[in-house]
Amino acid sequence: MTSTTAPEALGKPPKISMSAQERRSSMTLASIYGLRMLGLFLILPVFAIYSRTLPGGRDPFLVGLALGIYGLTQAALQIPFGLASDRFGRKSVMIFGMVIFAIGSFMAGVSHTLDGIILGRAVQGAGAISAAISAMIADSTRDENRTKAMAMVGMTIGLSFIISLVAAPLLYRSIGVPGMFVLTGVLALVAIAVIRWVVPDMPMAAHAAPQAPSAPRESVVAPALLRLHFSIFVVNFTQVAMFLVVPLALVQNMGIPVEHQWMVYLPVTLGSFILAVPGIIWAEARGKMRAVFIASVTLMMLTMLGFAFDYRKPVTLILALFLFFVAFNVMEALLPSLVSRTAPPARKGLALGIYNTAQSLGLFAGGAVGGWVARSWSSEGVFLACAALSLIWLGVAWFIQPPPKRAH
Repeated sequence: MTSTTAPEALGKPPKISMSAQERRSSMTLASIYGLRMLGLFLILPVFAIYSRTLPGGRDPFLVGLALGIYGLTQAALQIPFGLASDRFGRKSVMIFGMVIFAIGSFMAGVSHTLDGIILGRAVQGAGAISAAISAMIADSTRDENRTKAMAMVGMTIGLSFIISLVAAPLLYRSIGVPGMFVLTGVLALVAIAVIRWVVPDMPMAAHAAPQAPSAPRESVVAPALLRLHFSIFVVNFTQVAMFLVVPLALVQNMGIPVEHQWMVYLPVTLGSFILAVPGIIWAEARGKMRAVFIASVTLMMLTMLGFAFDYRKPVTLILALFLFFVAFNVMEALLPSLVSRTAPPARKGLALGIYNTAQSLGLFAGGAVGGWVARSWSSEGVFLACAALSLIWLGVAWFIQPPPKRAH
């Protein structure tokens, strides 16, 4: 992967390797980010089925709310946590958020009603540290390496999704969904120790001048950033909405019980991950980010249409899953990097907080709106809603341009 280092250079830019400290910071922070997302991902493949054993658990809207409420409380606190990380330091905010996340995990783990799980999920989401993590990665890397670092975060999210899809059916059989919630709480406590003693202390990026009056507005309303915020909203809306339908489809249309569904997810997700990585590297090396971005948006839209019109056939279901994960992995790698490079330096924490708010709202809306559509119309309607939203996204994405390199 290559990066531009001097704007005046006319030839091919030299490669700039990540330092040992940059690698250590990026890898440890990416792992914390991935662990945070396990709170959502780990129950996605099994919750729609497990909920049927609970009172009211056959109502798609309530099931979607249980999945999505995590995103609502996370969205409400992303910007405050981002601002707090700018003011009080990244690591303090990260530790505080992980404590809240652990408490919510244990609450959901001891609950045996859908209402109790919804409450626990809401507390889980309140530990909204994603913006602080993203901002600390930006602090600890040079601009020339920030794309690599943020892509590492995105790939970690994609990898945690893959691990969740494979592990969740096996964990469901051995410890059940309550045990899975407790496990995420224990992992959160481990993450606190990693943040405290493993993640290196980094000074926040120095800024030339206080840009208080203009920088927040630029972070919030700059069209380039708004397009990226909308993009992550759609990605996560689609991700949660489709998993209100897919696990049940694997049971009903392919006869695969939930504890064996990892046999479908493992080859599909690993294959898509392997296919997505070269595309990301090629896009960065050849300056083709826009082309790969638009191709991925188009692929996701076509995938949702494929689900809508023929998802009851096993071949269509598997192929659509594979193509969805290709587009998902590309987006999870590209979007954090693009936001970091586009945001004003003095307000990177705020800009990333807004980005993560959009991400969280997508998680919530995907669960709540997807559940409402499934209850009011049909499973096919969920996919059609995702396809319609992706069509709007394609129009928005058409105007996306990779940001210029900025001196760190």
